[in-house]
Amino acid sequence: MPTWLGIDIGKKAVKVAVVRSSYGKVALTRLASVEIAPDGGGGVVLAVRGAAAAALQLQEQAQGLDAIAVAVDGSRAAIHRLVVPATAEKQLVDVLTYELEAHVPFDLAGAVFDWRLLEHRPKDGQLAIVAAVARIEDVRGRIDIVKEALSQEPERVGVGAFALGALVPYVGALADSETVAVVDLGEESSEVLVLEQGEPVFARTTSTGTKGLPDTAERLARDLRVSFAAHQAQGGNAPSCVYLCGDGAFVSGAEGFLSGSLEVRVERLPEPTLDLTSLGHQELLDLPRYGKALALGLSLAGRGAGMNLRRGPLAFERGFAWVRERVPVLAGLAAVILVSFVFSTWARLHAVGKEHAVLESALGLVTKEVLGTEATSAQEAQDLLAKEAALSDEDPMPHADAFDVMVLLSEAVPLSMKHDIEELDVQKGHVTVRGIVDSVQDAQSIASTLSGDKCLSDVKVKSTTQAIGSDRQKYVVEFDLKCPEDNKTVPKKKPDVSSATAGNSGGK
Repeated sequence: MPTWLGIDIGKKAVKVAVVRSSYGKVALTRLASVEIAPDGGGGVVLAVRGAAAAALQLQEQAQGLDAIAVAVDGSRAAIHRLVVPATAEKQLVDVLTYELEAHVPFDLAGAVFDWRLLEHRPKDGQLAIVAAVARIEDVRGRIDIVKEALSQEPERVGVGAFALGALVPYVGALADSETVAVVDLGEESSEVLVLEQGEPVFARTTSTGTKGLPDTAERLARDLRVSFAAHQAQGGNAPSCVYLCGDGAFVSGAEGFLSGSLEVRVERLPEPTLDLTSLGHQELLDLPRYGKALALGLSLAGRGAGMNLRRGPLAFERGFAWVRERVPVLAGLAAVILVSFVFSTWARLHAVGKEHAVLESALGLVTKEVLGTEATSAQEAQDLLAKEAALSDEDPMPHADAFDVMVLLSEAVPLSMKHDIEELDVQKGHVTVRGIVDSVQDAQSIASTLSGDKCLSDVKVKSTTQAIGSDRQKYVVEFDLKCPEDNKTVPKKKPDVSSATAGNSGGK
């Protein structure tokens, strides 16, 4: 049952969402928020640690998290829409590196980038791409904060508003065929994501948030209008609806004011189609406030569109990108393992063939010596044994054995007699019994009873001695074990008819 943690690190607070997947069902189990103390980076680390501790149950903490997702601020990344020839798809990384160098305001050698091909904006012979670039130091800073707070590195590092794209598979309104926008209203900044047919196509971070409202309301509306106009300038459509999330979604009158200023329908982010039974009533009401944290947690489920800046020198070791970069090494190791397996199999088969030849030779020698005919296979040896058994009438099993002797001996001892057995030895038809009785007469009585059985012959009491430290008698009885049915009848040789005839003729 995978457990994922989405962490939204804002300017004033850290929000986390715990997402779990079980039997094909995704559930949102806990939400938590902790304000950041105004003491620099240490306050952020403590806030992340506190929010995670508040959201995770003790049992989940003991088991550990399967993956963590975080995001860099959109203001710390550059997002660009590019159009390249379709023929450059196989060398897309090299082409994007060259194209982005002319657009970003910093050295690309110290940066990482990710991109997405736009599926719903096809161009004849061209590819439409959205790319996000951020400095390595900014991405590493987010990774270090999470690692220091939770002793575990995040698997994904999203980019600004693009992280909200992971909500599309779980919020039906965002997958609308029309153009919609999601605005994460923060205190000092706002992040805008535009979706066309459920696909993120435009993202922007504005420098205006809820701080200063209602005096800054007009400025906030103007920044949103400028963002939507920038999207239209790139060939997009104006959004037909705007969904609000973040702390600003709960500012009184925000929906009505923005709806009138933008002249579009504005409402809070709808409830996702997740299992929300673990949430309390207040958490359900505050769910839009945690939109970005929830999106980051859902991005680890592998559905939805988004960016991941854990690439290049920052690639997560368990991530697919890390595996893809090491495909040549893995292919070489696979080839070595394959060659080793083939050689090992050949050596084993060769050894088995040699062993088979040795055993076949030994079988031939044994069958030649015992049966008179050399056999080169187990089937031939079995056939020879079957023929030999068919020619012989002798039953190899005796009609009486050591077990029968034990039965006869127990029957020969009456219930009133105290009798102990020290040794019962049966070898090649000769039996020796060593026992202890109260008197010599008891030993003679046992021998007399045994001699009455047809399979026991020459029953004799060989010796009797007094037991040391006791008035009882030790005795030794010996006899032969052979039933009349075990006597072999030697068939008489038939006279040689030809010889007899010749002799009679000579007498005449």
